[in-house]
Formats: sequence, structure tokens, C-alpha cells
Amino acid sequence: MKDPSKDPSRICIFSLSTGKLELVDRVVLSQEEWQRRLSAGQYRVARMKGTEPAFSGEYHDLHDVGLYRCICCGTDLFASYSKFDSGTGWPSFSAPVHMNNVGFHEDRSFGMVRTEVTCARCDAHLGHVFDDGPPPAKTRYCINSASLSFVPAHGKNREKGDMDGR
Repeated sequence: MKDPSKDPSRICIFSLSTGKLELVDRVVLSQEEWQRRLSAGQYRVARMKGTEPAFSGEYHDLHDVGLYRCICCGTDLFASYSKFDSGTGWPSFSAPVHMNNVGFHEDRSFGMVRTEVTCARCDAHLGHVFDDGPPPAKTRYCINSASLSFVPAHGKNREKGDMDGR
């Protein structure tokens, strides 16, 4: 019997609602199908590696408690407790909800070297990570709003432990 954890069409993704790593199918669609599912702006940013203008995104100034998910596949990416105001005009986070949920790739576009951040499940372009964030990690995940959906926390306890977005 084949080990399901060795299947390249599946990936272990952390779910904030269960607090566990779960083996799920990767999301692979044609460019035509992504265009049908996403708005023009979401497609340009998430699938074509675009960038929204600074201070223009829906979430750059959002301070609500909740969970940020991938706009393409719904994977849990960032929690509001890791969000901070970097002054850059894009939503900034100190860390993802779990390192399994994001991927990193060298980006040499625009005559510079940066580290691109993608969704590990569907390869959507999210933004870039820099080493100028707040302590202790000193990382700043500079993420496009167009690559995210926001799910407000529910229930009476809207703290870190109750942000599964159900």
C-alpha cells in the first residue's frame, strides 16, 4: 500500500480550527479556471505574481481579530495576532500560522533579490518576506490583500485561541 504522505498530489497543512497538521489535496487548476474563480485583481496578484499599490488593499489597515486565508484555496495563512503596522501600505505579519502553510522562492524580478512567499497548497503568490520585522523573529511578511480573505473570530473569546474562523 502506498504511503499517502509520500503522494506529491497531497500536502500536510496546519488547520487553525483543529490545531493539527492535516493531509489534504494540493489545489491545481488551469489558468482559465483560476480566471473564472477570481476577480481580475485577485488573479493578477495571486496567479500572475502582481503587486497591488501600497495603501490600496482591503486589509492593510484592518485591525479586527480573525484569520487570513488564501483567496485561491482557503488555506489558513496568517492570524491577526501576528499582524502589525509596518507603515509600508501592505498587510504585514510577523509569522504565518504554520510554516507548512507557506512556501518560499527566490525572486529576482525588478533588478533585486527578494524572497517570495506563496501558499504551499496552491502556489498562489502572496507577497514577500523581509528581515526587518519586530522582535523576536524580526520577520515581516509583506502580503497583498488581493491574495487573502479575512474570516472574523467568533464566540465570546476573541483572543488567540478562538480564531478558527468557523
